[in-house]
Amino acid sequence: MPTETLNWAGFLSDIEGIAFTDAPQTVKLKSRDYFWYSPILNQKLRKCWAHMVVSPKTEAEVITVAAACAKWRIPVTPRGGGTGNYGQAVPLVGGIILDMTQMTRILEIGTGFIRCETGILIADLDDAVHVSGQELLMWPSTRSQATIGGFISGGSAGIGSVRHGVLRDDGNVRSLRIVTLEETPRIITLEGPDIQKAHHAYGTNGIITELELALQPAVDWHHGIALFDEYTQAVQFGEALCREDYDIYLISVVDKGFAQFYDKLTDVFPEGKHAVFSMVGPDTIEAFTADAATHGGHVSLMMNDTEIEQAKLPPAYECSYNHTTLQALKKDRSWTYLQVAYPQPYDPAADTTMLAEYGDDLLRHHEFARERGEYQLFAIPLLKFTTAEKLYEITARYEELGCTVFDAHVYTIAEGGMKQVDPVQMAFKAEADPYGLMNPGKTSEAEAVAVLGGSGDALP
Repeated sequence: MPTETLNWAGFLSDIEGIAFTDAPQTVKLKSRDYFWYSPILNQKLRKCWAHMVVSPKTEAEVITVAAACAKWRIPVTPRGGGTGNYGQAVPLVGGIILDMTQMTRILEIGTGFIRCETGILIADLDDAVHVSGQELLMWPSTRSQATIGGFISGGSAGIGSVRHGVLRDDGNVRSLRIVTLEETPRIITLEGPDIQKAHHAYGTNGIITELELALQPAVDWHHGIALFDEYTQAVQFGEALCREDYDIYLISVVDKGFAQFYDKLTDVFPEGKHAVFSMVGPDTIEAFTADAATHGGHVSLMMNDTEIEQAKLPPAYECSYNHTTLQALKKDRSWTYLQVAYPQPYDPAADTTMLAEYGDDLLRHHEFARERGEYQLFAIPLLKFTTAEKLYEITARYEELGCTVFDAHVYTIAEGGMKQVDPVQMAFKAEADPYGLMNPGKTSEAEAVAVLGGSGDALP
């Protein structure tokens, strides 16, 4: 998709009055996300950036920009907080970054739901619904930096998923309002199963301007740490917490090797101990503490939000999901990560084998979640990176042991999380993005090859 001959003068004339910038430093900054978690993606994407950043403030301005982009055939990469890990917000072939972070209005808070624009920070959104005595069902570990639209477009699960399931489970996301990329843009509202047409699509098939989410009554969550001598004990404790009568919002199990990355937690997460980070409801604290003892451990920390903040300690959710990778990278940029799903019920034999074969090059990390009502255990292990060949050798070994590895080191949806092209999403893309201008190259390797040429690697 050549972009050298794009009519920028015509485009800017058509969007007159809408904020934009082509300042090189700002454009480069807004063309990045957290793809650098992966040395492989860092090599491919670090020199990819847009021509300019456009920042609409209203849906009407989004429609104006969409019409101009369709008219002049200008590629569009939507962006929220830029906290994704797979290059979702990185433009492979230039064009514009559509910065949605000025669209932050909360449109309605009702009993059990909230309707809002997509650019609002998740922390601000959750704080607002707490005033009504409610809270969001789930959010990523990057709660303070991520936008809700970015989470819906690029995320799948997060803090709260052990209680409420993953985003795609019925009822979690109630509706999406989407602007199409056509000369005369349309507004399409997706509800029920149709939400899957745009959820986790990396902004490839329409511009989400509004969304409606389910809420639940707010809980005074306590941040807990339980310590164990054996990793298997920690996992079994996590399994014991997966009960309908327990009020649990997070269960994250990390290897003792993670202690080196948490300087502020030395007293409550010392070296030599494996840890379970949790968010626990007040009515479950007593049972949580007793279950930890039953499984050979003890609780070293239990504080609510106010106490955690006063103690200047990180909340449990910043010691979970991919925040664990971030904490490691702050100390040593040679770490990266994998995403591994196991046959259910979980058998620790696979991890025992991997630990025996790869030793200190692999640090165990497991998360509990629900999907369609069933509890699941998956892993985000840390991996000491040497070469891409070694990384994929370890990936292959996990798969030989019966696991599924969702490749975190590719920027396409199909080759990463889905393992296949989603025909429902592709059909909707044809409707909402008839010229293939939305985040081109991100749906599949085949599309990347068509857009970029060669092997599908991003252009330098």
